[in-house]
Amino acid sequence: MRYLTAGESHGKQLTTIVEGLPARMPLHREKIDESLIRRQGGYGRGRRMQIEKDLIEITGGVRHGYTLGSPVSLILHNDDFTHWRNIMGEDPIGEDEEVRRTISRPRPGHADLNGALKYGHRDIRNVLERSSARETAARVAAGAVAKQLLEELGINVIGYVNTIGGITASYDQALSFAQRKEQSEQSPVRTLDKEAEQTMMQAIDDAKKEGDSIGGVVEVMVEGMPAGVGSYVHYDRKLDARIGGSVMSINAFKGAEFGVGFEAANLKGSEVHDEIAYNEKNGYYRKSNNLGGFEGGMTTGMPIIVKGVMKPIPTLYKPLQSVDIDSKEPFKASIERSDSCAVPAAAVVMEHVVAWELAKAITEQFPSDQFPKLKQSIEEYKEEIRCF
Repeated sequence: MRYLTAGESHGKQLTTIVEGLPARMPLHREKIDESLIRRQGGYGRGRRMQIEKDLIEITGGVRHGYTLGSPVSLILHNDDFTHWRNIMGEDPIGEDEEVRRTISRPRPGHADLNGALKYGHRDIRNVLERSSARETAARVAAGAVAKQLLEELGINVIGYVNTIGGITASYDQALSFAQRKEQSEQSPVRTLDKEAEQTMMQAIDDAKKEGDSIGGVVEVMVEGMPAGVGSYVHYDRKLDARIGGSVMSINAFKGAEFGVGFEAANLKGSEVHDEIAYNEKNGYYRKSNNLGGFEGGMTTGMPIIVKGVMKPIPTLYKPLQSVDIDSKEPFKASIERSDSCAVPAAAVVMEHVVAWELAKAITEQFPSDQFPKLKQSIEEYKEEIRCF
């Protein structure tokens, strides 16, 4: 499985092409729309989310609710394009008009300057339009397709918020998947701690008043993944490494960890490694889950727990200093419309990015031309490892 996205933040549309899906897999547009709507929500979001109505259009690869085995084409129209038609249109414009619209002032923390240097763009809008987090909507669409594949196989994924602006949620680690899903979906900041929720919202409000932004930590939990998916044989087939790389590819993400993660550096081995046990009903299992569902690049059958760190959004209403690439003079960085905090939305994005990697790994490891055969193969594998 692979996917490709195209489109700019204020262009006509975002397009996602998903290739490698099994044929005869149930795929429903409404479930993709549900994921996109969840991405748009969350306390601290800006005006752009009030403009866009993120509803997907499926233009290929699906017939009467089932995949065909051919590439699936998903289109997400940008309603805001009507206000940007003259700026983001594809037709040539006059030289005077081009000069007037050129952006030459890169913003710290963005891809602006590095992208301009790499591709030789004198107009930085050519960079910022594609590097915008708006592109994550296309990735959520791809992930929503992957989630439907996983759900049909009894594998479920949910994302929620652990920390915003230094305020960390406190909750019972024994909470079930269902409880985490219910509580996070009811929270404006997608957290599992009602007390921390109010403090987080106040921190977002304070940052907005100050013209600043705040980041945080999000967590994804996966239940139902069978043991042994991934590989210890090759570095590029270690599934936790793939997930970690995908998490780091999300806009503004600067770190990823599994289970106790970096805290393992401060613990003894006896406090980190998960003891193995066995019963006839479930087969092998771990008495704890400090390693977040992975050993040796492969799943253990325990719930997958992965965290991602999101930096504060770099677009500030009290702008930082930069340098004009034309005049080389210092200036205060320009302001583009932005959120004061997008951590709750980032939890949804990460949820779908993780789902994609899991679905991809499953279709690589098991026969996947036809979905019924894939499902049967996984059921047989689960029984085999249970009795191993």
